[in-house]
Amino acid sequence: MAASETAAINFTLGSRRLLSVPRRLATWNFSLADVLTGSLPEAPACGRDGVRVLSAPTVRLADVAACYPGFIAGGRQDYHRHYIAMDQDFAAYMAQFSGKTRSTLRRKAKKLAQEAGGYTVSEHRTPAEVDAFLAAALPLSAKTYQARLLNAGLPDGPEARLAMLAAAEADQMRAFLLHAGDAPVAYLALPVVGDTLVYAHLGYDPAYARLSPGTVLQIEALERLFGEQRYRWFDFTEGDGAHKQLFGTGHAACSSLVLLQPTRANRALLSARAGFDGTVAQAKALAARSGVLGRVRALLRA
Repeated sequence: MAASETAAINFTLGSRRLLSVPRRLATWNFSLADVLTGSLPEAPACGRDGVRVLSAPTVRLADVAACYPGFIAGGRQDYHRHYIAMDQDFAAYMAQFSGKTRSTLRRKAKKLAQEAGGYTVSEHRTPAEVDAFLAAALPLSAKTYQARLLNAGLPDGPEARLAMLAAAEADQMRAFLLHAGDAPVAYLALPVVGDTLVYAHLGYDPAYARLSPGTVLQIEALERLFGEQRYRWFDFTEGDGAHKQLFGTGHAACSSLVLLQPTRANRALLSARAGFDGTVAQAKALAARSGVLGRVRALLRA
């Protein structure tokens, strides 16, 4: 049995986590290269309760499950895993956007500059620079709804800090801060794995949300990253979203799920999760038909 870590089986409503049930799980994480080639890396030995599968190619799910015969699957999420092909220059990348989209991006940057009294972007690579990045970004992360409601903000702990500093020492970290005036209002953290930039953490001050600081920072960072001529891919990792759809140049069908030991408790847990997800899906469809889905999402993030 492999070393396992505590992972939560979450019951979420929009952006709000209502309940978390801990399980000890090994993690089987698929890289973008695995997804694009359809390959199946070596399966890890299961944890005490099972395995958490992250961003596996959807077409290979039967093969994934076959590695753990008798385990029960649940909590499945299907989505497009977006990525940017970086075997081009920044001008060619921008040319792939429509004229309307390019105009919208310029307008967002101009509006932020006008209303915030100007903005700057700082890049952080070395251990000292990444340490300064964390000093500014961690308090900012604590304000975000991802941190408040989903416990998914920028990691704040000695192990996470040491890992980021070690990556910086090996020139395997790129981090960016967007400053409105003198105040940091958005951050982006990107570990480098081989020739791939991994979209690990993006967050911004909710007080600036209407000025699209995350979008402005993303395009500013991409211009600098394309300029390095070092990377093949920018991997937006698991999960879908408008931001990823906007900036990605391609996508692949992926799925995340858990495979649990077939105990009575685990069967009951996954059955409850499936029932909950079904109810949420029905409520979402009803809200969409009645035209109130946007307002409901805003309330859940409040």
